[in-house]
Amino acid sequence: MGVLLTKFFSAEEQEAIKAAVADAERSTSGEIVAYVVERSDTYEEAEWRGGAFLGSLVVLATILLHDVAADWPSPLVAGTLLGGVIGFGVGMLLVKFIPPLTRIFTGRGIMERRVGARAAEAFVSEEVFNTRDRTGVLIFVSLLEHIVLVVGDSGITSRVGLEAWSGLVETVLKGIRAGKPAEGLTAAVRQAGEILRTHGVDVRADDANELRDNVRLKRR
Repeated sequence: MGVLLTKFFSAEEQEAIKAAVADAERSTSGEIVAYVVERSDTYEEAEWRGGAFLGSLVVLATILLHDVAADWPSPLVAGTLLGGVIGFGVGMLLVKFIPPLTRIFTGRGIMERRVGARAAEAFVSEEVFNTRDRTGVLIFVSLLEHIVLVVGDSGITSRVGLEAWSGLVETVLKGIRAGKPAEGLTAAVRQAGEILRTHGVDVRADDANELRDNVRLKRR
């Protein structure tokens, strides 16, 4: 388990999420799967962009300083190249280890596509589709990107429109921004149960727990 997951999802908080799932499913035939990843991709291109950006700034600053400072040491070319290489390396490291910079240099569009692909992978790997009435629903949380997706199987999407999940998504995002993603996810699971119940995904007399209730935590 990664650093962020260890920090934000203690054993007690994981149990709270599991209990919330079990409680939510008592009033609906829906099967809720909570799934959290630290990040959905490595975003190596962001590191290269950050390196190129800082390296270019260092080169430009070196040239400008050389022009305005009469006593600037020579040779200019060697110093400029060295500064650019160092700046490039530092820029890559900054983007790699500082999440806001990762988001800036990646871009929202790329992140949304990568998170969407990772959520689809989770939907399949956790067999959210493997329920009697196709009533599985995945709450997918990608911490680095601050993106939350709700992916329902056909028995859910036929009754619950995408707009119904917006409040749930915002609940998780508020938790992430406050540094309490586990609390946000726990509250969102409870909301999911209420949404399913009010949209007619009713519990059946012979209802069985078809998917595990525990939260899935993955580094990527």
